[in-house]
Amino acid sequence: MRILVLGCGFGGLFAVRALGRAPVEITVVDRTNHHLFQPLLYQVATAGLAAPAIAEPIRRALARQKNVTVLLGEARRVDPVTRTVTLENGDTLEYDRLILAVGATDSYFGRDEWRPFAPGLKTLSDAFEIRRRILLAFEYAERESDPEKRAARLTFVVIGGGATGVEMAGTLAEIARHTLRGEFRRFDPSKARVVLVEGLDRVLPPYPEDLSERARLQLERLGVTVWLGKRVTKIDADGVELGGERLQAKTVIWCAGVAASPLGATLGVPLDRAGRVIVEPDLSVPGYPEIQVVGDLAAIPSHLPRVPGVAPAAKQMGRHAARNLLAALAGKPTTPFRYRDYGQLATIGRSKAVALFGRVRLWGWPAWITWLTAHLFFLIGFRNRLNVLIDWAWAYWTFERSARVVIDTAPGAKEGATVSTQTAQGPGERTGDAGRPER
Repeated sequence: MRILVLGCGFGGLFAVRALGRAPVEITVVDRTNHHLFQPLLYQVATAGLAAPAIAEPIRRALARQKNVTVLLGEARRVDPVTRTVTLENGDTLEYDRLILAVGATDSYFGRDEWRPFAPGLKTLSDAFEIRRRILLAFEYAERESDPEKRAARLTFVVIGGGATGVEMAGTLAEIARHTLRGEFRRFDPSKARVVLVEGLDRVLPPYPEDLSERARLQLERLGVTVWLGKRVTKIDADGVELGGERLQAKTVIWCAGVAASPLGATLGVPLDRAGRVIVEPDLSVPGYPEIQVVGDLAAIPSHLPRVPGVAPAAKQMGRHAARNLLAALAGKPTTPFRYRDYGQLATIGRSKAVALFGRVRLWGWPAWITWLTAHLFFLIGFRNRLNVLIDWAWAYWTFERSARVVIDTAPGAKEGATVSTQTAQGPGERTGDAGRPER
């Protein structure tokens, strides 16, 4: 039995691990050589963690699983009729059973021309580029003599008030007010302006209103300016427009939306408005029971409430897909997927967070400790947990950030240009990122 798994994010990895003792041949295909712990990606972007702390080589993660072959490649097309997958170089792979776990990408809501000016945060390459822009904003501000131009250098706009946007904005404020204190002579880094823009009437929309309000207050105590109910109408190299209002800013970060991987559209089956594959309750594709879709690419209309696009959901879907596959192999019926909500967590800054566990609501220091503990637990590998724990402990007591390194910044280099992964990352961070990770 040949099982093909496309994507080794949370959904793909946990599906493969659940098949560890099955008498099957598993092939895993991913466009990167690493599994990425995406919930902490913003900490790489803000110089709090080095890339290897949140990325585990796929081959090492699956080295002991003898029924697995790992291939580095990008799936471009799935043909469910012939049961083949075409890779980026034209190679084809055949399968008896297929698990699609290729995740999502950034969505600019039809305005892809904004992408060069406002990078999203889905991959290590994205994180390196955002980190480069953040750190160089302060460096160029030190060289700037014009007060208005310096103010634009020191204005950071985060678009999107979800968990990633809130975490990014809070961390940027801490960098300006604490990490860089006393390091510049021609300006005060604490005067940097961090603006969080959200189109709805509150941040963290999936949370109850009282926790959203507490998150907003904690952000403002850190020095973040929170703009609610504002829609971005234009982004360019010099700033953003919000309706008729113009904000001069050299650093803009996009955290506003996601779109399903375009691979789902090659199946030739119905998709929802977000481009996700509409699956049966057991996660199989209508008309093709040998294909299962997990993670951000799956839409389950029969599941109420809606399954959120978070890591715990992808893990549960991956395990469930594996169980259904084993049941089918044994001639048993498959079972519907049911998501178990173990709670929601969002950190805002040092000792600041919000958490929701059913009817239990936490904020401030208790929520922050809960957030730290949960993320350490879910990291892949003991080495990663230890490294992150050490970096977090050091940052807590000193406010220092351990990965403040950018290279290829010689005078004369094109200031706003997007550089390659190799020039944007710091020492020890060449993890082989070849594109966008799967969830």
